[in-house]
Amino acid sequence: MTEAIRKYSNLTQRIITGILGAAGIITAVCLGPWTYFAVFFIICLFSLLEFYKLAGLDGFVPQKALGVFCGILVFTLSFLIEMQIISYRYYFLIFPLVACVYIVKLYKKFERKPFTNIAFTFLGIFYVAIPFTLLNIVVMDQGNYNFEIIFGCLFILWATDTGAYFAGSYLGKRKLFERISPKKTWEGFVGGAILALIFAYGISVYFHTLSLWQWLIVGVIIIVGGTFGDLVESLLKRSIEIKDSGSALPGHGGFLDRFDGLLISAPFIVAYLEVF
Repeated sequence: MTEAIRKYSNLTQRIITGILGAAGIITAVCLGPWTYFAVFFIICLFSLLEFYKLAGLDGFVPQKALGVFCGILVFTLSFLIEMQIISYRYYFLIFPLVACVYIVKLYKKFERKPFTNIAFTFLGIFYVAIPFTLLNIVVMDQGNYNFEIIFGCLFILWATDTGAYFAGSYLGKRKLFERISPKKTWEGFVGGAILALIFAYGISVYFHTLSLWQWLIVGVIIIVGGTFGDLVESLLKRSIEIKDSGSALPGHGGFLDRFDGLLISAPFIVAYLEVF
């Protein structure tokens, strides 16, 4: 299917992929906890694979298999614990497994900078897997699945991206952060912010898990965090001198390109909802 989509213009590819991807994710989120788990398991897996591939392109040698396994394990354990299927004590399995990252490097010969490679192994877990893991806390309330918050967050994030893309394309003049991302503009940022806040208000009308002002605060977090998430991923790509993190999603690039805003905004959303 992806090959059939690639024959269209970039904008058309972006729209088709966005609609199909959003429909699949939203359907999975609404159906129940296990379909939610399955779709975000896949997203987390492919995002981890992309990250370690990018690290390899820059000459580093992270422990790809172990890093992916640890990241997926953290995500899975968090889901099962938040569902109250297993005890929180299973979190302690993570620490000896992560410690193996150091041990394995002892048996790798002829590596110039083994601890740099170890650092990139851990970075994949913290940068990619942990934010997706935190989403499990958002969708669970004492073992009960509630899709409303993750549903709303995704729509607000997509509204931010969509508003920024079109406002930036047609009105963009003032550069937002030219050193990192030359194409991003203040006009795009404002356009994304306006559409995101409109969506936040609309979501508050139908979903009452959060009040209107709470949805608006979540919207502001996503607007700011999503923008910084995009810039952080652009910084990663510029350091490796590539345009996209992958080619799995026509018109969007890779999984990291599509979900980079969630990687930075998710920790702030969870902290806000759990603390305040």
